[in-house]
Amino acid sequence: MTRLPPLELDQVDAETRHMIENAENLMGFVPNDALVMARHPALLKAMWGLVAAIYGPGEVDNGLKRLIGEAASKAAGCFYCSAHAAHGARVHGVAQEKIEAVWSYQDSPLFSEAERAAIGVAMKAGVIPNEVEDGDMETLRQHFSDTAVTEIVAVIAMFGFLNRWNTTLGTALEPTPLATVNQFDL
Repeated sequence: MTRLPPLELDQVDAETRHMIENAENLMGFVPNDALVMARHPALLKAMWGLVAAIYGPGEVDNGLKRLIGEAASKAAGCFYCSAHAAHGARVHGVAQEKIEAVWSYQDSPLFSEAERAAIGVAMKAGVIPNEVEDGDMETLRQHFSDTAVTEIVAVIAMFGFLNRWNTTLGTALEPTPLATVNQFDL
């Protein structure tokens, strides 16, 4: 149950509407969490800047970034963010079977060693207390440059905020990501 209802687009100012339209263009739907954040336009603006920086050009493929977000969100227990990240992964060309195999990434032949390292850190960083150890980071750095590691941790950290935001507020999942969620996740 939604604990704080999202605003309607006609309730926000022009700058806030523009940010929400950018989010819609990125995601393919208007995200309810942005409509809740719109109650504090400076917060939404800061979040949009973070999202744009994280999903902008970088060394790490945007499909993998979405899988990292899904893994961190699954570990944190945020169905809303996990569904958003899975939807984003699909949009960025990640196969459905690979998305569905995120929980079994360690043993699945669908993942490369580099992907396993990144998803492993995401899973361990998504729980509280954070379970990432030095060895996890050493393994990650065997596959990714320091810049790419920075990108990976930025995705995890962004989803950490969003996981807490959306589970605390009980943000309602939109029809687009809900329609593509694996029934196993429900």
